[in-house]
Amino acid sequence: MAIPEQFNNAFTLPLIGAPLFIISGPDLVVSQCKAGVAGTFPALNARPQTELGVWLTRIESELAAYKEDNPGAVVAPYGVNQIVHHSNNRLNEDFETIIEHKVPLIITSLGLPEKQYIDRIHEYGGVIMSDVISVRHAKKVIEAGVDGLILVCAGAGGHAGTLSPFALVSEVREFFDGPVALSGAIANGQSVLSAQALGADFAYAGTAFIATEEANAEPAYKQSLVDCAANDIVYSSLFTGVHGNYLKPSIKNSGLDPDNLPEADKTKMNFGSGGNTGAKAWKDIWGAGQGTGSIHTVDSVEDVVDRMKQQYLAALDNLKQAVRV
Repeated sequence: MAIPEQFNNAFTLPLIGAPLFIISGPDLVVSQCKAGVAGTFPALNARPQTELGVWLTRIESELAAYKEDNPGAVVAPYGVNQIVHHSNNRLNEDFETIIEHKVPLIITSLGLPEKQYIDRIHEYGGVIMSDVISVRHAKKVIEAGVDGLILVCAGAGGHAGTLSPFALVSEVREFFDGPVALSGAIANGQSVLSAQALGADFAYAGTAFIATEEANAEPAYKQSLVDCAANDIVYSSLFTGVHGNYLKPSIKNSGLDPDNLPEADKTKMNFGSGGNTGAKAWKDIWGAGQGTGSIHTVDSVEDVVDRMKQQYLAALDNLKQAVRV
């Protein structure tokens, strides 16, 4: 296992809550960290840009107060996601704010972070992990100097790859022994254990945390996750220019045929407009992974993590009994 030294004994479950566009905010992040799993959010969720510092101060102060009131409690690190793409016109400002606050975990997506920022984050002990969907992408970000990888495999919510986790984890582990998180239909404790069995250090879950009381999502969105299963997920590039997984009912409600969606122009990537559909990705068209079939109620983050812990331990016990070495 290759858990960063800074994060040793900082988790009650080897799980990172994925940054959810629009949905992840201080309430969700703080609750995840208190429950012993890493909570993260996209920097772009804090608007205007000056609000990012306000959010970070709030998260830091609430977690510090919780630690003071609960000596010995396991409080997981929090993190911020940076969309490293030319369309992100506040990227540099957000990096400066992140470095000023010494954010412990930085997750980069859709591009390579500049070396100057990698070096400055490493100076204060921050850990940088990058989303990748292929071995080629993995090798690029490792060469750039990031600490770890988030393997976004088939079935993950939002922007996702198409490779099986069995294939991608196996190939990556042939040349990389650093921290790895695995994404793709992670919505229960059995999946978390499976990620470790494949060779990952962490599981990476997003959809499971949308259906929580602390998530900044519409009640109808949360209920749709309860009602839907894997066959209700549609993989399309139409809404942002990059392929992602979305809930079929939300596509229908926007007046579109989920079974006949055109492809989008990748060079015109847009994170909010939904292209020419008139519907906004994430707001009207709801992202979700294939693990939605494991979601049966809308609960608090604490309840979700507790349930996943129980499932994880039960699966581990079953595995020990099934395997005779």
